[in-house]
Amino acid sequence: MTHPSSNLNDIVHQRNRLGILAVLVEADEVEFVFVKDVLALTAGNLSRHLSVLAGAELVHIRKEAGEKKTWVSVTKAGRRAFRAEIDALRKIVEANPVEKTPPPPGGRS
Repeated sequence: MTHPSSNLNDIVHQRNRLGILAVLVEADEVEFVFVKDVLALTAGNLSRHLSVLAGAELVHIRKEAGEKKTWVSVTKAGRRAFRAEIDALRKIVEANPVEKTPPPPGGRS
């Protein structure tokens, strides 16, 4: 039996990339600057993470000619990967339930 954490996707699980996907699954397409501001990332940091996600075909990056705007959207594969990551995290939480009542003083039950 494997631990539920074995289902985490190393590309998606990184904090900033998970945040990027979380933002993108809520919209069809968003401007680069919006994602940068929402996640409080630098332009360089966001670019690097988007490159990783695009390389895995989880996001699509579209540059708008003339206006120097960059648009980002999640792909179908990206949506599936995000849902799978959330499912894996949910299974980890379910496998490690938090005690509803604190242990008695001295830590013994």
